[in-house]
Amino acid sequence: MSTPDTDGLSSDLTVYAARLVRLVRREHAPSAGTRVLSILDELSPLGITALAQVDRCSQPTMTGQIRQLVELGWVSKAPNPADARSSLVDLTDAGRAELRRIRRLSAALVSERLARRTDLSPDDLATAVAVLQAVLEPTEGHS
Repeated sequence: MSTPDTDGLSSDLTVYAARLVRLVRREHAPSAGTRVLSILDELSPLGITALAQVDRCSQPTMTGQIRQLVELGWVSKAPNPADARSSLVDLTDAGRAELRRIRRLSAALVSERLARRTDLSPDDLATAVAVLQAVLEPTEGHS
């Protein structure tokens, strides 16, 4: 499917998706913990080393973030049944609720901006979401 047109559009998709994420972060100033909650929502449970790798931070940095999130009651740590020397981190109900709250704020921001765009239809939005979902879904033999 790679052509000069799709290559350029693919680049644009990446740029604009990143800009949208930065816009939401500027408006709501979510903490680094929000990223961890999102990672756990997608991949949990995970060990701290794996979380650090996914978040591209150091293990001591992730350990500190997890400590804070445990204190807030947003994540739990439990012994790893496969390796007694480590633990697994998972979202709690309170963490899921916080993530839903943050996502509602983000959705409200995007909805407000879309409401000002009379040239865009709900079908346009549905297409954008479908494209992003398809790009993010692993294909057979690839991740």
